Amino acid sequence: MSATRYTYLGPAGTFTEAALHTLPEAATRELVPLSSVALALDAVRGGEAAGAFVPIENSVEGAVTATNDELAAGAPLMIYREVLLPITFALLVRPGTELSGVKTVTSHPVAQPQVRKWLAANLPDATWESAASNADGARLVAEGRYDGAFAGEFAAPIYGLDPLVKEIADAQGATTRFVLVGRPGRVSSPTGADKTSMVVWLPDDHPGALLELLQEFAVRGVNLVRIESRPTGEGLGSYCFLIDCEGHLSERRVAEAMMGLKRICPQVRFLGSYPRADRQASKHRRPGTSDEDFAAAADWLSRALDGRGDI
Repeated sequence: MSATRYTYLGPAGTFTEAALHTLPEAATRELVPLSSVALALDAVRGGEAAGAFVPIENSVEGAVTATNDELAAGAPLMIYREVLLPITFALLVRPGTELSGVKTVTSHPVAQPQVRKWLAANLPDATWESAASNADGARLVAEGRYDGAFAGEFAAPIYGLDPLVKEIADAQGATTRFVLVGRPGRVSSPTGADKTSMVVWLPDDHPGALLELLQEFAVRGVNLVRIESRPTGEGLGSYCFLIDCEGHLSERRVAEAMMGLKRICPQVRFLGSYPRADRQASKHRRPGTSDEDFAAAADWLSRALDGRGDI
């Protein structure tokens, strides 16, 4: 395995690359762009890279399904870091192009909901086609395949394009979350502001099945920050759930919730415990859910079994 190589969703000039460069270790790694999330993650599975940096969700469009599906299937991987990147787009065109000359536009499918209103107001007759990434859309414009691409302004000089319109965003404050993924290894130490991710498969389809899953978190005071359902491919109605919760696996409340899931679910895939990018500690800690509370309850049970003290 190359311990100094990271792959990422390319080509050069993607928001993924911009987010990757916010990691301090990126300055000392060989950064290799690949054309899809699957290829980036498979390079890690195959030992060709130590890590893959990929988008996983957007505050406007929701989950990046390619990443979620790859994490749920295939050889197990783990998330070690996350990055939050504010997203605004520029309309990139070949030099000399005016807005009236933009008849065809392209970008990654996740970008379309973030510029749809601007596009309808300013280029209502333009034809949209999807590209493998925002930067790939810029490359296609440079090659003359399309008139304009919605991408990061920083991609313009890479492909010899001009940012005709800047700061395009239907939803102000739009943010994309990216994750650094590697092969399974020892979980990093808790920071006090952590997140734990997993994939959970329901045991069967019966009334209250999802409620039973969620109760494992609720009764232990574990707050969920994301839950996404994805089809398993085994037929209509068969789903798995990708879940992010507050806290670290080393915390008793999180560990016991995970053990509870393992007791009732046929498969639970641990995707890692890692520092939250926003560094926000949990604001939802309920009384009776601290490690000290769990330890005190275990001590009470031990004394009760031995007939010692006030039970």
